[in-house]
Amino acid sequence: MGEVLKFHFDVDGENFSSAGEASVVVKKKLRQLGFSPDIMRRVSIAMYEGEINMVIHADGGTADVTVDDNEITIVLKDRGPGIPDVSLAMQEGYSTACDNIRSLGFGAGMGLPNMKKYTDFMQIDSEVGVGTTVTMKIKLN
Repeated sequence: MGEVLKFHFDVDGENFSSAGEASVVVKKKLRQLGFSPDIMRRVSIAMYEGEINMVIHADGGTADVTVDDNEITIVLKDRGPGIPDVSLAMQEGYSTACDNIRSLGFGAGMGLPNMKKYTDFMQIDSEVGVGTTVTMKIKLN
C-alpha cells in the first residue's frame, strides 16, 4: 500500500438508523483495497459497536480511521457523560442502557467487550462529565 489512508466520520447521536454507517463505509473501502475478510470483519464489528455506544450513551461523536502498512487504527471520541468505572463497563452483560434502548434490541452489555475481542489493542480514556475516547488497533502483520 505504501501510503497512509485516513477517514473521518461524524456519528449522529440523534438517529439510530444511521448508526453503523461509518463501519459500512470503512468495510467497503477495505474491500476495495483488497483486505482479507477477517480484517474487514474485525474492523466492522469493533467500529459498529463503538458507533452504537456513541448513539446510545453520548449523543454521537466522531470516528477517525487510519490505515497504514502495519495496522488499522480506530479512534472514537464523544462528549458524553463519560464512563465512571471502565473495568465494570468492560464486563460482559453490564449495561447502563435505559429500557427504551433495550426494547430496540440494544444495550445487552456486549459493546465494549466485543470491541476488545475483535481488536489487538484497545484503550479507553474517559472522564465523567467530559467524554470518552476509545482507541483500537488491528494489526495487519
